[in-house]
Amino acid sequence: MLVAVDTGGTKTLITSFSSTGKPGESFKYPTPKNEHEYIAVLTEHINEHYGKKAIDAIVIGMPGVIRENRISWGGSNLPWSNFDVATPLKAAFSCPVWIENDANLAGLAEARMMRKTPESALYVTISTGIGTGIILDGHIDNGLAASEGGHSLVEYDGRVRTWESFASGKSIKRTYGKYARDITSKAVWNQIADKISRGFLALIPVLQPQVIIIGGSIGTYFERYYPTLKRLLADHLPAHIDLPEIRQAAHPEEAVVYGCYYYGKDQLANR
Repeated sequence: MLVAVDTGGTKTLITSFSSTGKPGESFKYPTPKNEHEYIAVLTEHINEHYGKKAIDAIVIGMPGVIRENRISWGGSNLPWSNFDVATPLKAAFSCPVWIENDANLAGLAEARMMRKTPESALYVTISTGIGTGIILDGHIDNGLAASEGGHSLVEYDGRVRTWESFASGKSIKRTYGKYARDITSKAVWNQIADKISRGFLALIPVLQPQVIIIGGSIGTYFERYYPTLKRLLADHLPAHIDLPEIRQAAHPEEAVVYGCYYYGKDQLANR
């Protein structure tokens, strides 16, 4: 059994997977902000729900920058720096523990689950913040694994800002006073499409991915902004830069745990 953990800025989701990739029961709880509390609560949940079975590995998806299997920087929504999650969990469960960026894992899952794995894919999760994962031939691109597309600097509203500061779910709630699920105005969704397009216009000419996959909580409402987003990108990209295929994530809010499974399976096979 492999235990997959998706740690977000507001909630943590835990799921188990069998050796054949069949998901088990999932559990969700608010993400503790304190490092010691995070480890204690996660250990408690794994013990309670999965402790009676042999655990082959634990894979944890985290926002921010991951280096040498620890959290170098937890992103703007989790105040963690140089946080070693793996060591205490290894001691508690006597199994390998791997930490990876959540957007990388989500992108890995979405690319692997496509009918034909694309040569290059840019996965973008738009939820509390914005994270990006770059997948080449069905594997996380190690050279760009620490990239932070959500922190691309673009001009918006007359000043240079990070992409996620005006296009993330958190920003949408702050700007419009509503969660995305409650926004029904077509005019507002056109504005949101414009915000989302700004980061893509910076990233597409550099990466030129074959496909772009949009996930996260905002990915759930793909059809509300996709037509305007596609038009804006087609209008503004240079003529010699192809507009990639843009698709909604097949599992907008569960892709990270599926990515944990694929990543853990690969790591166990290569040991």
